Amino acid sequence: MPELQMPKLSDTMTEGTLVAWKKKKGEKVAAGEVLAEIETDKATMEWESPEDGTLTEIYVDEGGKVEVGQRIAFIGEPGESGPAEKQPEAKKDEPKTAKQPQAETEKPASAETKEKETAPPQEKAVEAGVPPARTQPTRLPPQTEEARVKASPVARRLAGELGVDLGTIQGTGPDGRITENDVRAASKSARAVDGPAQPPPRKPPAAIKPAPGSRIQLSGMRKIIAERLVASKAPIPHFYLNIDLDAGPLVAARAELKAAGEESDTAKISVNDFVLKASVDAAVRVPRVNAAFDQDAIILYEDVDLAVAVAIEDGLVTPVIRAAQKKPLREISETMKDLAHRARHKRMKPEEFQGGTFTVSNLGGYGIDNFSAVINPPQGFILSVGAIRKKPVIDDCDQIVVGNRLEIGMSCDHRVIDGALGAEYLKELRRLLENPALLMV
Repeated sequence: MPELQMPKLSDTMTEGTLVAWKKKKGEKVAAGEVLAEIETDKATMEWESPEDGTLTEIYVDEGGKVEVGQRIAFIGEPGESGPAEKQPEAKKDEPKTAKQPQAETEKPASAETKEKETAPPQEKAVEAGVPPARTQPTRLPPQTEEARVKASPVARRLAGELGVDLGTIQGTGPDGRITENDVRAASKSARAVDGPAQPPPRKPPAAIKPAPGSRIQLSGMRKIIAERLVASKAPIPHFYLNIDLDAGPLVAARAELKAAGEESDTAKISVNDFVLKASVDAAVRVPRVNAAFDQDAIILYEDVDLAVAVAIEDGLVTPVIRAAQKKPLREISETMKDLAHRARHKRMKPEEFQGGTFTVSNLGGYGIDNFSAVINPPQGFILSVGAIRKKPVIDDCDQIVVGNRLEIGMSCDHRVIDGALGAEYLKELRRLLENPALLMV
């Protein structure tokens, strides 16, 4: 049965936060069943169990942070325990309590255990007939009573948190070793005699609105967003191009598709779907923009892997539509809706939001007319799409009429895309959006 380790759920992930366990210790789990929620550097995602079995050990409490590859749980048969070797403790967001120094006693205990296990043959002969759990204390250097107690690292840490004296506990593990269950049982007995203990301090629920002037700790996702934006804006030479196009034909095409009835698949195609399809087709016609800077070379991508910014509770993620140039308008629409839905419900797979050759960010639904987005490295550009607005325009007869206008910005990495190349791409993008029938063939 497997020892579960903190998975690497994104290409830049080095540690994860165990947000919540969906299964309790001792419960049965099935392969593919949601086991926990883990916050990575990009999103909080549901993590599925890799195998069938019973969750016999949980090494990381909710809220704990551990590095990728460190163990967090064990799945086995009922009553089966995981490996006994000491594991690194989970890093906590909360400040260390006054009882934290108690963990220092683990070192002498480990040294004593090692000395007993490696004792010379003549010492073992002297101790013949003595039970292993009761080796003669006169042969050991003076130590504290707690240091001589045999206990697992998890039991020692839990005893420190609950204020339980390990010297008062009779261990039920191998050779009288004190287990986590022994500590919990002793804590319950103490509460029954002394009355209920004060509960440990809890973090305020996320739903509580912080008071003015309060300090909000950055989540792992917000930290990575901050780091990546600095890594993008500082070294990448951004420059910006903007177009204002006639969105009248686009609005008319959307109305015609909607008129087909709610039962029709085409009725669900949105204006944003047209923009996504046009951005992909324009990149096919101007392939040099579908590129990235790589120190002494420029990488030209064969496929257009379209990343689309999706706002979630703690930031944003960019699900990727793979090989989007091979997908018709309706398939792009269906794929994007599925990815966005699963992104907001924390059900995305790591490979679904990694990569991407360029990104589209649409804030039109929030009432934003225009904005300049920051490039998502190592991509070569990002499109920023605003809202469609009714504005006075001059028609072909030089008359002032009401028209639907759409503003789109393009933030370019000047190391990859020059002004003329960016302008060529936006010209093609304008042509496609002002003639939406071209996007439906």
